[in-house]
Amino acid sequence: MLDLVLPQRCLVCGAGGAQLCTACAFELPALRSPLCDQCGAPTAWPVQRCVECSGRRLGFATARAAVAYDGAVRLVVAAWKERGLRRLAAAAAAVVAERVPRPQADLLTFVPADVDRHRRRGHHPAALLAKALAERWQLPCEPLLARAQRSGRQRGLSLVERRRNVAGAFRAEGGLDGCVLLVDDVYTSGATASAAASALRVAGAPRVDVVTFARAVRMSGVR
Repeated sequence: MLDLVLPQRCLVCGAGGAQLCTACAFELPALRSPLCDQCGAPTAWPVQRCVECSGRRLGFATARAAVAYDGAVRLVVAAWKERGLRRLAAAAAAVVAERVPRPQADLLTFVPADVDRHRRRGHHPAALLAKALAERWQLPCEPLLARAQRSGRQRGLSLVERRRNVAGAFRAEGGLDGCVLLVDDVYTSGATASAAASALRVAGAPRVDVVTFARAVRMSGVR
């Protein structure tokens, strides 16, 4: 009924029928090989650790994303996260499932929401994406993580400040004995993903891999 009153239009091209049409989803900028083995950053040639993750102790084994966080992707993510267009989670999951190989994992979880932002938005994008991916990849999805402490917004912080901001921000109940796939909407510096993955490792997970819809791509040599 709502679609009859307020017809859906593609956020990118304006065509009617879906919030992200098939053609525009296909045109979203894919992250293609070569990629850093660990953090998934695009590289000039295959490397085990790139300039972004070299010298860092990361809590996850690998991180992969479906699209580069730029242009049309920013429009989609902003509408999904800030305008409450929850159906975009299913569209994002379809793009991820098509472009990212299914990791070997026993269960799937997501980075927990900040309480204030969750209350303001009324939904949690990472949880919606995780549940949609769990259905596609036929994995159980469980809320394994909680916020151990409040942290400030990451936006506008340097990479070092981002890591400090989320240090110790997450906790998980002990007794995890399976490999975990950690889902979030956007990978920016890897600080949040690493902190959340570290909490899962402390709780017993032998391996944590990260999958996100989008990933910020930096110019070579910029840290």
